[in-house]
Amino acid sequence: MNTSRKFFHLHLISDSTGETLSTVARAAMAQYDDIQAVEHVHPLIRSERQIERIATQIADAPGIVLYTLVNEDHYSRLETVCRDIGIPCVSVLEPVLGVFQSYLNAEITHRVGGQHALDADYFRRIDALNFTMAHDDGQLPENVDDADIIIIGVSRTSKTPTSIYLANRGIKAANIPIVKGLDVPPALFEARRPLVVGLIASPERIMQIRQNRILTYKMQSDGGTYVDRRAIAEEVAFTRQICTKHEWPIIDVTRRSIEETAAAILALHKEHFDA
Repeated sequence: MNTSRKFFHLHLISDSTGETLSTVARAAMAQYDDIQAVEHVHPLIRSERQIERIATQIADAPGIVLYTLVNEDHYSRLETVCRDIGIPCVSVLEPVLGVFQSYLNAEITHRVGGQHALDADYFRRIDALNFTMAHDDGQLPENVDDADIIIIGVSRTSKTPTSIYLANRGIKAANIPIVKGLDVPPALFEARRPLVVGLIASPERIMQIRQNRILTYKMQSDGGTYVDRRAIAEEVAFTRQICTKHEWPIIDVTRRSIEETAAAILALHKEHFDA
């Protein structure tokens, strides 16, 4: 345990889900070592009573306050409370909205939760998520040509979470495991529309993840090929051979986060459909 770690209170206040604030806060905190935020998340703030309750909590645990509120009475009261206590209070969206308003010369609608509207894009993402879940881990291989992206790779290369992340961006993603000694579904080689991407990682990294998985879920294992480094290296090499033969791009996820892997896939996807 790191006893030198410093803690501070961070209040995230939103009239919507708070996802924007959480993303900004995580990006900022990633730049600091040995400092940990004690997060106080206050989503769906729509009334004066809620603001007053939050004001009391801020006074009891002062720190940094970030907010996304469009109601002027609400954020004015919040800023007054923070000013009286002597702590920073920042509107995360205000600088961006200012630039938009200046450039577009248009009035702001002050619509709460506008980014979560049930529009065509929303239903496209839901459709993509349904498709992705139905085609996880090699399910329904005969339908993979309906996918936008097919992810292949050996076990523990983050195929499923990457697919779900892409689905949340409106991309229909199927993923198919590559297991040495087992036939790959023929539909994979017959698919013409989707971009096929192979995910690999270092044998050491895959071995570590698999060992942790066995311990975490108390899986029965004889310590055989599933966690054997040589066998894993052969699996990775087999994946490389398949991708090389069919000229499919390969992404090494050893030191990549899911977000970074997804970003790389999206860049390849754009090139694939622009070609």
